[in-house]
Amino acid sequence: MTVPARVLAVADSDSYLKWTAGLLDHLPPHWPRRLAVVRSPITPSPEQIRSALNGTDADVPDIVPARGVLHLIRRFRPDVVVLGCTGPVVNVLSRMIPAADRPVLVSGLPGISVPASERAWVFRSAVDLFVVHSRREVAEFTAIARDLGLPGRVGLTRLPFLAPAAPAGPRDRVVFATQAKVPAGPEERERILLSLAALAERRPDLRVVVKMRALAQEQQTHRERHHYQTLWQRMAGQGRVRPGALTFDAGPMRGHLAHAAGFVTVSSTAALEAIAAGVPLLVLSDFGVTAEMINLVFEDSGCLGTLDDLAEARFRDPDPAWCAANYFHEPADEDWLGHLTGLVETARAGRLPQPVYLHHQIGRLAAPRARLRLEVHPDTLRRIRTLRRTVRRR
Repeated sequence: MTVPARVLAVADSDSYLKWTAGLLDHLPPHWPRRLAVVRSPITPSPEQIRSALNGTDADVPDIVPARGVLHLIRRFRPDVVVLGCTGPVVNVLSRMIPAADRPVLVSGLPGISVPASERAWVFRSAVDLFVVHSRREVAEFTAIARDLGLPGRVGLTRLPFLAPAAPAGPRDRVVFATQAKVPAGPEERERILLSLAALAERRPDLRVVVKMRALAQEQQTHRERHHYQTLWQRMAGQGRVRPGALTFDAGPMRGHLAHAAGFVTVSSTAALEAIAAGVPLLVLSDFGVTAEMINLVFEDSGCLGTLDDLAEARFRDPDPAWCAANYFHEPADEDWLGHLTGLVETARAGRLPQPVYLHHQIGRLAAPRARLRLEVHPDTLRRIRTLRRTVRRR
């Protein structure tokens, strides 16, 4: 491509912002780019934004309403718009962008996407390029697109944050990466905290860190009903654990891994960051290894273990063959930039296909509610929810 492509990227939550900023770093350096955050109830806090951008070249983005995204498109005139957002937000924004002389639309998922979800494609049915991160994901999402009759392509790249963390001193901590969705129940989460506390008591030479995506009062991509820090405070108040046994932190994962002697999670994509950083790890199997637990991909990885293994600091090294098949492919396998370049040339020739908008079966009011969450200020939405709860109680 002789003329550089102009790229506007839009994110909505902390995890999508981290992914989107990293994806921009993989673009050719001479391509102009702009990053923004669309305002919604899950807009990351200033601290979450700093953490998400850590290790990337991105500047702190502006936070704009949904109509502000259209204003940026008119002003910046991008060749490419990356919708690095949750599915309902991609669906709303893609419908707001005029189909005539439109830019190339790109989207993707910020972490592990096995097994592939039809719903993820349905929300993103208008995009021209769906970016994923393993050969297995490419095959599965390509098959779904074919079954749905979508013209969009599926492109492969490595997860943008899988760069080795440079050692920054002694490896003297164990990092537990939380996941908002699983395990869902407070009892299961308390079992994890008890095993972490047992490890802390047995190994006073190790600092045991609970690495959270957000503090209890902050928003994140998925709602967390039973926050680990809140549960820990309650357990400490009941005398079940020593209050200072664990450290709770929401800072950048890269910094923690640079000091980590071990890593543990139930299903967080941060497990891949630990592998990239050469940190032995455990993916807990006590609650099941299933699609619902978002850890099915770790079968045969050599990393599965139990809470008893955690308490005894028995961490594992992953199987090299599994790594090659899952997220650690050779750079030569990556084709998303080739797809993107071809799509930009197609767009400049006026030959992009008309976007396809599929209807998602998640309730009659789902689409208007998603639009409302982008159009109305989050403070107003919170007041509306409070009023509705008050009316119900009365």
